[in-house]
Amino acid sequence: MLLMILADAGVHHYDFVLKEENFTRLCSTKSMLVVNGSFPGPTIRVHRGDTVYVNVHNHGNYGVTIHWHGVKQPRNPWSDGPVYITQCPIQPGSNFTYEVIFSEEEGTVWWHAHSNWTRNSVHGAIVIYPAQGTTFPYLQPDGEEITILGDWFKSDLNLAVEELLDSGGNSALDPDAFTINGQPGDLFICSKETTHHWLVDYGKTYLLRVVNVAMNALLFFAIAEHNLTIVGTDGAYIKPVVTSYIMIGPGQTMDILVTTNQSLGQYYMAARYFTSDTLEYSSHNYPKGNATAILQYRGNYTLTSPSFPTTLPFYTDYNAGLSFMKQFRSLASQDHPVDVPQNISTRMFVTTSMNENVYNLHKYLAASLNNVTWIDPTISVLEAYYRNISGFYTTDFPDVPPEFFDFLADSLGLDVTQCLRGTKVKIVDYNEEVEIVFQSTNVFNSSQNHPMHLHGYSVYVVGLGEGIFNPDEDPKGYNLVDPPYVNTATVPKTGWIAVRFRANNPGVWLFHCHIERHYTVGMNTVIITKNGGTPETSMQDPPPYMPSCGSSLFSY
Repeated sequence: MLLMILADAGVHHYDFVLKEENFTRLCSTKSMLVVNGSFPGPTIRVHRGDTVYVNVHNHGNYGVTIHWHGVKQPRNPWSDGPVYITQCPIQPGSNFTYEVIFSEEEGTVWWHAHSNWTRNSVHGAIVIYPAQGTTFPYLQPDGEEITILGDWFKSDLNLAVEELLDSGGNSALDPDAFTINGQPGDLFICSKETTHHWLVDYGKTYLLRVVNVAMNALLFFAIAEHNLTIVGTDGAYIKPVVTSYIMIGPGQTMDILVTTNQSLGQYYMAARYFTSDTLEYSSHNYPKGNATAILQYRGNYTLTSPSFPTTLPFYTDYNAGLSFMKQFRSLASQDHPVDVPQNISTRMFVTTSMNENVYNLHKYLAASLNNVTWIDPTISVLEAYYRNISGFYTTDFPDVPPEFFDFLADSLGLDVTQCLRGTKVKIVDYNEEVEIVFQSTNVFNSSQNHPMHLHGYSVYVVGLGEGIFNPDEDPKGYNLVDPPYVNTATVPKTGWIAVRFRANNPGVWLFHCHIERHYTVGMNTVIITKNGGTPETSMQDPPPYMPSCGSSLFSY
C-alpha cells in the first residue's frame, strides 16, 4: 500500500518497497521486482513547485536505483538516479531516500528503475498539477485517466539480457506482448478477463495521460472513433494538436484531451509496435499483435464487441511516424514567449550508430555517440567529480565524429563499424548556451529512430529533417519562436534533429538513447555543468549518505 503523508504545504513523503512478486500473463506466471506490490507501480501526484521525499526500501535480490524521468532536479543530481552516473545501486536489504524537487514541470512525467533492465517492472506515472491558485491553460477536464503503454516478457528479463550480452548481444530480445496498464488485452491468450476498462460518461472531456514505458518500442496508439487533442508533452504544454493517432517513443509522455461524443458502447484503445529499424522492416521480424484496453460508456445499452481503431497506422508506416513528429509547437505567444537560446557558444554534431566492438578476442554488439561506446566506471561519475578523484572518466567526449562520411549509405565499411570504448564526458560552463545536432547513421544497415533523453534538462527541438544535416542551409529553417520543449527527443532513422538548451543546472547529467538495448551497449554520454560561482548557482551538497558500490553506505 502506498504511504503518502502531507508534512506541510508542498512537501510529500512516499515509501517505495521493492519486492519480488508473482504475476500471471499469457497463461504463465513469473516472479518480478515491483514497487508496493503493483504493476505498474504507484502514481505520484503533486503540484508544480512541490518537493517529494521517496524512501526506497530494497527487499529484492539485486541492487537498484530510481530515476525521476522528466524532473529537472535543480542543483540536485544526487537524487537523479542513473546507476554509476549519479549513484551506485541501493543494495538488497538497504534503503535510500530521494529528494525529488519539482520546479517548472507541469503535466505528466514518470519514474522508473535505472539499473539493468529492471525498469520493465519498476515504473509508474507522476502527475504534476498546476501550482496552487493556478489552472490548466485549457478547459478544466471532467476527469482523467492514466494510460501506461508497456511490454511483457515471459522470461526473467534481467537473466535473459545477461545471457544475451554474454553471447555477444547480436540478436533481438523482443517482448511476448505489449500492454496497457499492465495488461495485454482481449487479443492475447488468457488476457480477456483482465483487460483494462476505462469507464466514461457521454458528453464529457477527459484528460488522458499517456506514458510509454516500453523497453525498446516506439508505439502507435489510437482510440476507435475518437479524436485525440494533444495539449502537453514531457511535462510541458503545447499548442493543441488534433489527431486520430499518436506515435510515442520510449520515455515520452503525452497529455491528451478526449471528448466522449460517440454512441454508447465499447471502443478499443489500441497500441501497436512501430518499427523504424531497417533490418526488422526488411525481414518482417518485429513484434506483432495489438495491446488493447476498452473505453466503455456508462449507461443502458446492449454490449457488443468493441470497435477497433481503423486509424492506427501499420507497423512499418514510417511516414505516419515522421509526419506525427513534425506537428509540435510550444504554447508560446507574443505575450508569453519561450526562452530559446540564441547565443550558442557550444555546438556539437553527434552521430548515433550501432557498432561492433572487439573485446577479449570476441565481437560484441555495441552502440555509440560520435563513435564512442560508454563504459560504466566502478564508482559513480558524480562521486568522482565531486571528490575530484581522477581515473574514472575523461573529459574528451568529441564535439564531432572522428570522421565524416555518407552517414546514410547502404553499405559502410569496417572502418566505421568499430567504436572506441571509454568513459568520456562533456563539460560545459554554467549558463552556456548549447546546440546539439543528432545525426542518424546506417552503420550495419541498422538505421532507426533514437529517442534521446537528457537528464536534468528539457531541450528545445529547433529543427528536424531527413537526410544528412547541412550546417549551411538547415539552420535557416530552425523554429526559434515556438519549438517544442521536451526531455526526450526522437532522432528520425534517416535524418537529424537539432536541440538547444541553456546549461543552468549544475551537476552531472546523463544523455542517452531511451531504447534500452541501445543504452545497454553504450549509446550514452554524460554532460557535466560546472557550478556558477554562487551558492544559488552551484550544485547542492550531497545528502548525509549515498549508496556505495559495495553493500555498505559511505558518508560525506
